[in-house]
Amino acid sequence: MACHILFFSLLAWASSHVMASDPSQLQDFCVADLKSPILVNGFVCKPPMHVTADDFFFSGLDMPGNTSNQLGSKVTQVNVNQIAGLNTLGISLARIDYAPYGLNPPHTHPRATEILTVLEGTLYVGFVTSNINNGNLLFTKMLEKGDVFVFPEGLIHFQFNHGSTPAVAIAALSSQNPGVITIANTVFGSNPPISDAVLAKAFQVGQDTIKYLQAQFWMDNN
Repeated sequence: MACHILFFSLLAWASSHVMASDPSQLQDFCVADLKSPILVNGFVCKPPMHVTADDFFFSGLDMPGNTSNQLGSKVTQVNVNQIAGLNTLGISLARIDYAPYGLNPPHTHPRATEILTVLEGTLYVGFVTSNINNGNLLFTKMLEKGDVFVFPEGLIHFQFNHGSTPAVAIAALSSQNPGVITIANTVFGSNPPISDAVLAKAFQVGQDTIKYLQAQFWMDNN
């Protein structure tokens, strides 16, 4: 009996690990058919005979993004919407340009871990842990050219150009379509707006303060 219990325990443990990982590829590739009206968890595959090398190609990541905005940053995404061949592969990239003292504001990627490499400049970066176990701990680091930093999946994080010269970074993300939730935009710029009463109680401020914040232009740097 003890052997049977041990066997089934090991089987359950192994099964839980299998279910927690991404599924294995069942074919060489599944190039996204971005024009298909059929939506699945990802995109349906383009017929292999219609696939070309251009489905796996993107050009222009060497070009600086336009940082002439109120945040002083620009994210150039390279996900499945730019490279259809990324479909089902669980990976994507982004180039982030920062003007002097530019900010990539607090945000999350609901479907991806991010690893950031600084190519030029100096960045002050950080992330905040979740609420559990006396959480909301802030981890920060000053990064120089060539430094790498990881932001765990789903956690709020940011990057700030701490220098008086432009900065550039490349981010790799563990999803073909990681998504972005910019905190200020989501909370104060939703359409329709979240109730003043809800936000006033949540942030422990007056409704006039909430109305002021909702009236601002919350831009998207993506």
